[in-house]
Amino acid sequence: MRLAALALAAAVAANAAAAEVRLRDDRGVEHVLPEPAQRIVALAPYLTELAFAAGAGAKLIGVSAYSDFPPAAAELEVISDSAHVNLERIVRLKPDLVLAWRTGNRSRDIAAMEARGERVFVTEPSRLEDIPRLLRTIGRLAGTEGAAAEQAAAIEARFAALRERYADRSEMRVFYEIWHEPVMTVNGRHYVSAMLALCGGRNVFADAPPLTPVISREQLLAVDPDAILVSAPPPQAAAMIAAWKRWPSLRAVKRDALYAIDPVLVNRMGARVADGAEALCAALDRARSAAQ
Repeated sequence: MRLAALALAAAVAANAAAAEVRLRDDRGVEHVLPEPAQRIVALAPYLTELAFAAGAGAKLIGVSAYSDFPPAAAELEVISDSAHVNLERIVRLKPDLVLAWRTGNRSRDIAAMEARGERVFVTEPSRLEDIPRLLRTIGRLAGTEGAAAEQAAAIEARFAALRERYADRSEMRVFYEIWHEPVMTVNGRHYVSAMLALCGGRNVFADAPPLTPVISREQLLAVDPDAILVSAPPPQAAAMIAAWKRWPSLRAVKRDALYAIDPVLVNRMGARVADGAEALCAALDRARSAAQ
């Protein structure tokens, strides 16, 4: 009987150890979950997308404003926006895991949640490789590793295919606009520059010191890009493109190499980022044709 009891205790301990999830977040903070999370809150639209793509959508109980993909996300309770997190709602929802964005959520909100005993797993994607990495991470946290690994591998395969397809294409010098008044772009440390590189593109402001620098018209005239990509939804994108057409001395304007890019596919680091990369590549192919 004693041996049987010891064996049973050992089996229980082994099962508990197998269920335990132990991971470090992007701050370096280690989190230990006794079992995969069952009630999850996502505090950024990209985290909502990644959770659904990782197979954990059914475990989401609260999301941030603008979590509009997939459509099922719009049915979930909104508990945060870009300005603040509703701590009372989070406490009422009783999540066992909160997914947060280090530079998108206020540090004091993260600290307040942790002070109330919430387990806050903080993420900070900055490279293309971080998308499949975070998919696999969320899959482990939610116990949906299989679905997450499949989606992550599919994204990696699409990136690899683009890299191979465009390896020998002529380089296109690109200005990627994220705001028009004032004119803003991204520098070489931003993952969008890596997406452009997949397509044989080079960010003309890669060397700018800030991550999202403000650019003068004179600076843009000096670099004279082959193509201008405007990251904005219609009709805002149409208005921005029309504004550039008032600068006929620019090479991109002469060639009509002005293209609108859907910001939710490129600027949001969600599971559709490969769609965004393919859209960038298609735009640069059109710019190459215009240059001939």
